[in-house]
Amino acid sequence: MSSKTSNTHRIAIIAGDGIGKEVVPEGLRALEAAAAKFDLGMEWTEFDWSCEKYIATGEMMPEDGLETLGSFDNIFLGAVGYPDVPDHISLWGLLIPIRRAFSQYANVRPVKLFEGIECPLKGYGPGDIDMIIVRENVEGEYSEIGGRLYDGTEQEVAVQQAMFTKQGCDRIMRHAFDIARKREAKFVTSATKSNGIIHTMPYWDERFEAISAEYPDIATDKYHIDILTAHFVGKPEHFDVVVGSNLFGDILSDLGPAVVGGIGIAPSGNINPDGTGPSMFEPVHGSAPDIAGQGIANPVAQIWSGAMMLENLGHAEAADAIEDAIKRVLAEGKVLTPDLGGNATTTELGKAIADAI
Repeated sequence: MSSKTSNTHRIAIIAGDGIGKEVVPEGLRALEAAAAKFDLGMEWTEFDWSCEKYIATGEMMPEDGLETLGSFDNIFLGAVGYPDVPDHISLWGLLIPIRRAFSQYANVRPVKLFEGIECPLKGYGPGDIDMIIVRENVEGEYSEIGGRLYDGTEQEVAVQQAMFTKQGCDRIMRHAFDIARKREAKFVTSATKSNGIIHTMPYWDERFEAISAEYPDIATDKYHIDILTAHFVGKPEHFDVVVGSNLFGDILSDLGPAVVGGIGIAPSGNINPDGTGPSMFEPVHGSAPDIAGQGIANPVAQIWSGAMMLENLGHAEAADAIEDAIKRVLAEGKVLTPDLGGNATTTELGKAIADAI
């Protein structure tokens, strides 16, 4: 734990399941290195909330878990998921309630092609692909509205309702435009499907047109989600900031990292832009039970998520130091985990990045 100062940041740590328990310590190692270099006060409090806890107690987190988390500045999460626990239980028992309780409506996921990472796409080199995917994080297709009728009969039916509000659409779109204003390209793409989803997607398009009028300095375009995924593969250099609904943003922010070398390097921030509660930072990858316990998980996504957390806390220089360290280690190519073509362990790559800081 870093030494405490009058400006100490209190961070809740939830390593979670699977490789989360392996990559979170490396994320903390990098944060400790940056805190020491830039004289930042960081105080960690660890919570064992996970699928293992659910199996033992019937709860992913205690009843007062959200109240407990509300006293922290931010949350640093590893991964959630375990083969013996259905995904809808693990996510709706921990991750989604946190996002909604603290109005973390902006899920921000950078996608960059780094030197030292072999791009699966022919002809692309370092810096050619650099985009940010902004996903609406608390409504849309991931609503709790719906249910089942006539279970176990031939008339069985399942209904799931998507929910798009004016407030929800407008604020995520404004967040995307605000991010674009800080970038060189100043360009926002909207993900839609208004030719097939007859109510919510035309409404999304209407709100995008209205919000884009507030940002005359930002260029825009829009694509239906099916052709947009094709363009992510065919011409990824075209994209700068991409804004999408909960479902579309989720899909694109897995495809984007795959295009630049793998989901093991993909970070994310569940952001409360208004600062009315803690934000939460986590890698895009899941708990990866197939490799958990082997010590070969790639910690870059977790470490980069820590850099995003520092930026959110107002320490841009320290955040840049972590990202620069990641870039240097990957470019050297001497310490890489198996998913990146090397034979290093999770700890070895984590230490190399911390040393580079």
